[in-house]
Amino acid sequence: MTELPSLLILTFSPIRSDPRVLKQVELFKEKYRVSTCAYGGAPDGVEEHYPLPEDSRGWPSDKLGLVSRQYAKVYNGLPAVKSARALLPKGRFDIILANDLNTLPLALDLEPRLGVHSDLHEFAPREKEDNLKWRLFIAPFMRWLCSRYLAGASSVTSVSQGIADEYFKDYGTPTGVVTNAAPYVEGRVEPTPEKVRLIHSAAGQRYRKLENFIEAMKGAPDWLSLDMIVMPNEPDYVAELKAMAESVPSITFREPVPYKELVATLSKYDVSLVFLPPTNFNLKNALPNKFFEAVQARIGLIVGPSPAMAGLVEKYGLGAITEDFSAESLRKTLWSLTPEAIDGWKRAAETAARPLSAESQMAVWETAVKEIAGTR
Repeated sequence: MTELPSLLILTFSPIRSDPRVLKQVELFKEKYRVSTCAYGGAPDGVEEHYPLPEDSRGWPSDKLGLVSRQYAKVYNGLPAVKSARALLPKGRFDIILANDLNTLPLALDLEPRLGVHSDLHEFAPREKEDNLKWRLFIAPFMRWLCSRYLAGASSVTSVSQGIADEYFKDYGTPTGVVTNAAPYVEGRVEPTPEKVRLIHSAAGQRYRKLENFIEAMKGAPDWLSLDMIVMPNEPDYVAELKAMAESVPSITFREPVPYKELVATLSKYDVSLVFLPPTNFNLKNALPNKFFEAVQARIGLIVGPSPAMAGLVEKYGLGAITEDFSAESLRKTLWSLTPEAIDGWKRAAETAARPLSAESQMAVWETAVKEIAGTR
């Protein structure tokens, strides 16, 4: 019997709470001998796991190296890279699936016998372009990584068509698309009650302008309420938001729930707000997990005029698109909601649940890795 090819899934993220990487593990664990390298414990079903130290950063902090543009020194000095090199044997794996740009040079240096697939979760050179220091010091480093290493990957994917197009335009890299779709869940459409329950979940980061939700809900009618799940990425900012919301009784902050419980939690609501002001390139082209989780939960969606999300909302009739990204536009849309309109969106989500599921997307990964394995 021929031995299955070995596949290392490499990420500088906590793998057990990274939905996109967990989907890769689930997809490949029966088809390859899967090993993982990441922060935290091993995901279920892998053959080997190489845990990175929790304090080993995967992003640059060598200010002198960045200023003097000694980018090879900067990359090789990343604590996560040094830790991974100490753990991972060179030439051991047939294939490496490298998540995000910061793992790609390491994956190539590990000399997999057949090749590397690079899954780019963002357009790295413009990821935090709203920050001046980032544009001046980190963006040139990201462009260097792209120019130097993307061509070494056997195949590349990203999360939305806009991001994939940008990689091809700037670096000539053919880039497939695997959206952050959620796995298919059997669900049912619940009728919308007179009191409409809204939900929004987000990273607590200032550039996301979460204060828009609080402004939009000021003076909201008593039939409308909003629950917010905000991760404490920037604790001072989250504290500001909660202080602002104290005078808005229609808003409640609730604790995060485990990823496996998220769709079931969302199904208790009527509409998910996936409203992302385009403060940088990646937010403009975002097609986030929460969009697809709402579809699997069989609830409606309200989005801003973000191209990728608006296109799917229009195609499947999943919800409403605001006129612009202002709090006023969001308020106008929220206050015009009716149970009848939301019921229609929920029925549309039921129809779209299979075509917008992760299972329909992951064939792109499967084909890419299979093509690399076929070179054996």
